[in-house]
Amino acid sequence: MEEQQTKKPTVKALLAENEQLKKEIETLKAEGASTKESWLRCAADFENFKKRNQDTRINAYKEGKIDIIKKILVVGDTLDRALTMNLDEKTMEGIKLIARQFSEMLEAEGVTEINPVGEPFDPNFHEAIMQMPKAEGETSGNVKQVFLKGYKLNDKVIRYAQVVVIGD
Repeated sequence: MEEQQTKKPTVKALLAENEQLKKEIETLKAEGASTKESWLRCAADFENFKKRNQDTRINAYKEGKIDIIKKILVVGDTLDRALTMNLDEKTMEGIKLIARQFSEMLEAEGVTEINPVGEPFDPNFHEAIMQMPKAEGETSGNVKQVFLKGYKLNDKVIRYAQVVVIGD
C-alpha cells in the first residue's frame, strides 16, 4: 500500500506542475506570436521586392527598346538622304516603299517624329546647330530647317531634332 501512496502525486505537486505548464503555454504563445509577426514581415518584404523587381524589369525593357530604336534611326536617316538623290524611277519607288515601312514600324512602336520647321525653337525637343539671319517674313526664334529629325517614344525624347534657327 505504501507503493501506491508514493506514486500518487500530491495536490501541492499538481498545482506546481499546473503553474509550470501555464508558464510553458505562455512562453509558447509568445514564441508563436513572434514567429507569426516575423513571417508576416518577411511576406510583406517579399511582396515589396516583387514590386521593385517588376519595376526594374519594366524600366530595363523600356531602356533596351530605346537603345535599339536609337540604333535603327540611322537607317531612317539614310533612307531620307536617299530620297533626296537623283535616282531612276524604279529605285526611287523602292526606297519610298522601304521608307514608308520604316515609318510605319516606328509608329507601331509608339515612336513619333519631331519635325519642327516653322515652329518656335524649344530646347526640350530641339538642338540648335546653326543660326541664320532673319529674312523678310520670317519670325526670329523659329526653326528654319531640320538637319536631322528628332524622335520621341511616348513622351520621352530619344533623339533631339538638330535644327537651324532664325536669328535677329
